[in-house]
Amino acid sequence: MQRPTVTAVLASAVLVLTAGCSSGGADGPAEGAGRTPSASASSPAPSGSPGASSASAAPAKGSAKVAATLTEGLKSPWGLAELPDGDLLVSSRDEGTITRIDGESGKKTVIGSVPGVSPAGEGGLLGIALSPSYASDRQVYAYFTTDSDNRIARLLYDERKPAGQQLGAPDTVLRGIPKGSIHNGGRIAFGPDKMLYAGTGETGETGLAQDRASLGGKILRMTPDGEPAPGNPEPDSTVYSLGHRNVQGLAWDAEKRLWAAEFGQNTWDELNLVEPGGNYGWPETEGRGGGGGFKEPVAQWRTSEASPSGIAYAEGSIWMAGLRGERLWRLPLDGDKPVAEPQAFLREEYGRLRTVLAAGGDELWLLTSETDTRGTPEAGDDKLLRLQVS
Repeated sequence: MQRPTVTAVLASAVLVLTAGCSSGGADGPAEGAGRTPSASASSPAPSGSPGASSASAAPAKGSAKVAATLTEGLKSPWGLAELPDGDLLVSSRDEGTITRIDGESGKKTVIGSVPGVSPAGEGGLLGIALSPSYASDRQVYAYFTTDSDNRIARLLYDERKPAGQQLGAPDTVLRGIPKGSIHNGGRIAFGPDKMLYAGTGETGETGLAQDRASLGGKILRMTPDGEPAPGNPEPDSTVYSLGHRNVQGLAWDAEKRLWAAEFGQNTWDELNLVEPGGNYGWPETEGRGGGGGFKEPVAQWRTSEASPSGIAYAEGSIWMAGLRGERLWRLPLDGDKPVAEPQAFLREEYGRLRTVLAAGGDELWLLTSETDTRGTPEAGDDKLLRLQVS
């Protein structure tokens, strides 16, 4: 059953594109502490221009409709990956398990747990990704919190074994990513170059974001074995970009450009176009206009309207899942430039939204996030939804 939407439009709310997400120093408020009133799900969100004056921005004309609820009853879902046969894998942050979901029937099967996961605060079993050679090596990559750090490991998925015992022992490819009760990052994805990318957080210790010797507050790029990838800014380092607060969204557009979403603190959440070696300013600046030679976000949202986690690229737009904002944002692009104001969908219909994944063509997968200790779960939460978008 869908949640009722609030019909009152917040006419005075202003959305300005370019950066961050709110959290008052933690993703607690930023990720959303329960439901808050918002504008009608059917009306365009008030916003500023993505790159010029608001008068010059074209109106958004996209659409996003829920075609099906594939499954319900997921517990603290976080990471999402699609298998070659169309089934999906979902990680549970707090239970430390990975569940396979039949892409047609929605049947859920726990395939196994990841040893060593230590869930607490915003940490636990976070992002998952399939090896670029999955058809032959059957490796599933996972980003997770342990008692001592955040790390990335790969696990063999052996479907011949009994359900619940199909994941092999973790083979750690990268360790030593700082951990905290907040800001653990956690999104991982293989890029078009078949290198592994990871978004990390600064754990609330803001100085880590500018510390080039730390893996916190960065976007990392590595080989599938966890070594610094060829072409990185520093040959002996996995650091690809720095000055990030808490990156949980990674996606590539049709021209193989990397986009990243991250939580701001009290003012702006950001969508950034990521360049090798780029410094995105945290904690010296949040959103546009900070100066200092830092890279500015392509778009920014008030933290109350977004708190972005996953992002995906489909139908010429970046789609961004909002936690505190409880909505799905669309930002249409022409190359690397926004061509219209952002548009919001599904406002307060499904609560907090954690992960969005391109499903091919005009379809997206979308995970809700109401059972992760910050939501307000209702019957059936959490859900995996299939969307049709334009």
